[in-house]
Amino acid sequence: MGACVTGRSPAPYTESGIGTYYADKFEGRPTASGTTYRSRQLTAAHKTLPFGTVVRVTNPRNGRSVEVTITDRGPHVKGRIIDLSKEAARRIGIFGQGMAPVELRVVRAAPSR
Repeated sequence: MGACVTGRSPAPYTESGIGTYYADKFEGRPTASGTTYRSRQLTAAHKTLPFGTVVRVTNPRNGRSVEVTITDRGPHVKGRIIDLSKEAARRIGIFGQGMAPVELRVVRAAPSR
């Protein structure tokens, strides 16, 4: 027996939960991927998504979205799903709130190595 092929791609990865953003003390520090964290870049930390994955993060309260590249691991607090750079947090309107509900959707898988 062979596998059934439908021609459909798998559904993209999605996740909903609480998002936060990096504290000022992380500016200029190395990330888990080896890059340097810069608050004005559109980057984020996620617990499991591969480095280089591009994720659309949406604030469901206002509908604003931003695309970020996963460059770090975290957040390291139970119940939180992503740590955004400050610029990403500004663009979706959560900067200054500390934490807020967000929705994630992978828009581009990490490059193959």
